[in-house]
Amino acid sequence: MELPVPAKKIFILNGHPAETSLSRRFAETYATAARAAGHQVRITNLGDLAFDDDFGQGNYENYKPLEPDLQQVLCDIEWSDHLVLATPMWWGGLPARLKGLIDRTFLPGRTFDTRNTGLGGMPAPLLSGRTARVILTSDTPGWVMRLLYRRALIWQLRRQILGFVGVKPTRFTWFAGASHPKPGLIEKWTRQVHAIGATAA
Repeated sequence: MELPVPAKKIFILNGHPAETSLSRRFAETYATAARAAGHQVRITNLGDLAFDDDFGQGNYENYKPLEPDLQQVLCDIEWSDHLVLATPMWWGGLPARLKGLIDRTFLPGRTFDTRNTGLGGMPAPLLSGRTARVILTSDTPGWVMRLLYRRALIWQLRRQILGFVGVKPTRFTWFAGASHPKPGLIEKWTRQVHAIGATAA
């Protein structure tokens, strides 16, 4: 007999800047399934947010004050137990506006602590105790992602971004061939995302 999954607080970010996209479809599918399973869900679409994605001076001493939408994203992350990011891979990385959101919001004092360092002088993470799921779409074939690109974006998200601030483990669901999917493939992927959302994994 399976035990019920404890209710979680889940923050979902659709990281595609367009109004309609596969990422938005998957984010909303996950949200619907998670709510039906009894979890608390907050969902945000990157394209609905008003903020300057340019970090500016490039240091942490005189960074720009966060716009209200970025303040809310940070509050939603802090509220959550589990983060879900749905995003495409563009040119081997994240969409520029999504990367700008990360640059602007993942700041010392809220997401990591430069005054409290650990092994090797690394800043202490301030978002520990949270897990994550990344739903990644791309046109890159699996063998190219593994052998030629060495899963660089996955490494960046898991270790250099989410892991750096204490969010771990981060699990990945990766869908390749997203621009020109075969008939029925999007529906199949959507069912997979629904199943993941139902378990809040």
